[in-house]
Amino acid sequence: MGLEAIDPWVNVDMLGGRPAPDYLERVKADYFKGDDSFFKKLSMDELLAQMDEAGVEKAVLSIDVLRPSDDVLAFCEAHPERFALAANCDPTKHMKTAWALEDLTATAPVVMARVVPFLHDLPPNHRSYYPLYARCCDLDLPISVNTGIPGPPMPGECQNPMHLDRVCLDFPKLRICMAHGADPWWGEAMRLMIKYQNLHMMTSAYLPKYLPPAFVHFMNTRGQDKVLYASDHPVLDMRRCLEEAQKLDLREGVLRKFVYENARKLFFGERTPRS
Repeated sequence: MGLEAIDPWVNVDMLGGRPAPDYLERVKADYFKGDDSFFKKLSMDELLAQMDEAGVEKAVLSIDVLRPSDDVLAFCEAHPERFALAANCDPTKHMKTAWALEDLTATAPVVMARVVPFLHDLPPNHRSYYPLYARCCDLDLPISVNTGIPGPPMPGECQNPMHLDRVCLDFPKLRICMAHGADPWWGEAMRLMIKYQNLHMMTSAYLPKYLPPAFVHFMNTRGQDKVLYASDHPVLDMRRCLEEAQKLDLREGVLRKFVYENARKLFFGERTPRS
């Protein structure tokens, strides 16, 4: 495709051998109108071929921090130049999760922690998240936080971006990346990104062609260094997302920031953990 990209949200084994929960079956059928590829377990060769075809240099693979999959870890061991990890964290496990994140980061190429508030119906300013945030600060590790009303029939208000206002105040050094867009609270998300230096957004699970015009304007102006492409592959195919990204009305240089540079700086820049 002639495009160099980093994809910060890729699933190679979404279900981990377990049956799909009802909320994922519902979002596949009702929201994404997906087929059997939605939950497909991807082989290493298969994913590498898809990345090469799409122009994706690096992919960040999802892994459960409490039950890290050997199959997912094998991707990073075989191709450390192509793969890194996003550690999915359960904030309700408190210090158990924080300690597990520290342990996994010491032995594997974890470039971000990740929390999905709707899974717990807890807004990200709830005290249950704070041990995890503190450990991310110690590790100088970014964290992604899902925002916007989720596609599955699950609680949505807990993902209002305004809940991050207090988090950004309490943890000014914590690098946070909102994920899965912010619909319908795009205005709040943009205003918060202007307000807080360390707050970003990835457009995972959101086709670029559906981004609101005001948000595309933000990407062209004050949000040039704030917004990152991501796919949620294979839920949304990475090639399709990148093809749609190239059709956006972006100013010169903004497309490369969107699909590559901003992710490189946030997730693959130098980290200085607290000793």
